[in-house]
Amino acid sequence: MYYEPGITPHGLPFDPFKSCVVPRPIGWISTRSVAGIDNLAPYSQFQNLGFNPPMVMFSANQNEKGQRKDSVINAEATGEFVWNMATWDLREAVNKSSQYLPPEVDEFEFAGLAKLPSTKVRPPRVAGSPVQFECAWVQTVKLPGNGPMGGIDVVFGRVLAVHIDDAALTADGRIDIPRLQPLARCGYHDYTVVREVFAMPPVGSAARKAGLEGSPDKVTAALNREPL
Repeated sequence: MYYEPGITPHGLPFDPFKSCVVPRPIGWISTRSVAGIDNLAPYSQFQNLGFNPPMVMFSANQNEKGQRKDSVINAEATGEFVWNMATWDLREAVNKSSQYLPPEVDEFEFAGLAKLPSTKVRPPRVAGSPVQFECAWVQTVKLPGNGPMGGIDVVFGRVLAVHIDDAALTADGRIDIPRLQPLARCGYHDYTVVREVFAMPPVGSAARKAGLEGSPDKVTAALNREPL
């Protein structure tokens, strides 16, 4: 099949676009408004961008009324947000926190979630989430779209602090992804979880391998041993 989005119909009963780029990590973003109200919402366009310094982004469409999401407004106004790992055990709370609610509603309370204090930023962390990033807002890139929900805010942040539950680590010091079962978005109304991983050792220099691991210290050490 072939179609041109917005120009020719795809002819399928469900739009296939979001199911072509999968799986996508869930950006479960907590923020705090200027008024002090905590907000929590999941975004299926989320990704890490680099490791030195560690940077992340989440992308938020406007709502059906053409309004910007509270997460974006709060992150810009306060300069802070937190990413919380969404897992299989937390799936119902993730889904509940995805609803459009007025800014004065605390989604932690609405979804029945306990809060953990952050160390570098004001927004709280999700208790029960095994990994959280405390982030400083860097910038927002606004992309135009079609219709009320078409406009996109792409929010970039720098990771200031990382929290990892000790119970989430294996004996050799790796995050136990198959046991944590992080959620990922597939498109339509479908999700998946990571229950299986496999290793594929990279080829190339020690610096390249360290870069793929995401370790600035190992990159520096490798370059000192093997200058380019």
